[in-house]
Amino acid sequence: MQNGLPHRINKDHINDVKAGDSWSVLKIMSNFVEGFELMKDVGPSITVFGSARLREGDKYYEQAVELSKMFADAGFNVVTGGSNGIMEAANKGAYLSGKAESIGLNIALPNEQKGNEYTTMRMEFDYFFARKVMLVKYSCAYIIFPGGFGTFDEMFEALTLIQTKKIFPISVILVGSDFWNPLIDFLKASPLKYGMIAEEDLDLFTVVDDLTDAIRVTRKNLLKKLHEMQKEKHTSSEEYQRLEKICNEESCQIEELSKK
Repeated sequence: MQNGLPHRINKDHINDVKAGDSWSVLKIMSNFVEGFELMKDVGPSITVFGSARLREGDKYYEQAVELSKMFADAGFNVVTGGSNGIMEAANKGAYLSGKAESIGLNIALPNEQKGNEYTTMRMEFDYFFARKVMLVKYSCAYIIFPGGFGTFDEMFEALTLIQTKKIFPISVILVGSDFWNPLIDFLKASPLKYGMIAEEDLDLFTVVDDLTDAIRVTRKNLLKKLHEMQKEKHTSSEEYQRLEKICNEESCQIEELSKK
């Protein structure tokens, strides 16, 4: 090891990074501009995260199809990373519904990331962080199915944005208690125990096994957002008008929700 760098790092790679920095800025800007243009008018959406490695027939794959179809039937567009596994399943559910857009925001990777065939709108990104902004910025809820490092990264970034009040505290819904409970036990036994998170931080997400609970929680939090916008007198904004169309007091069944 020399200068803190392991020998396996290729010097050509370092030179490529230096040479490409200036041009990378332009590519990054291009990713953001194209993403904003694609997403700015799509209307209320939910974003589905999860493993690219699950296949048709897997329990969580089939649940992602079912739940995404339920959301699309309810008027929500479905946004995913646009690739295989859970992303394909979620796009498939929205596509089968035909009542909302099925949006795939893919990223160029050598192995796992190939666009699926169930999208009605799509874009390919060069940079994870630009893509992540688009996955999060326009979403009313984050539906997180079991996954690996990428899924954890997306989940914890969303939770951090809510925890630090950088975004409205919208729904973060973890599907599958058998998968997520060990992680929650760890959060309680270590970060919470040592004061690195607060007790109320564990309320920033909801674990569900019944798929209808995901719809219920999303609608309940949307009503909270609409009420906040009413207080701040933003009822004439485009965002309020779009949300109100799919989640007003009547359609979201506020009396029923308030009892749960």
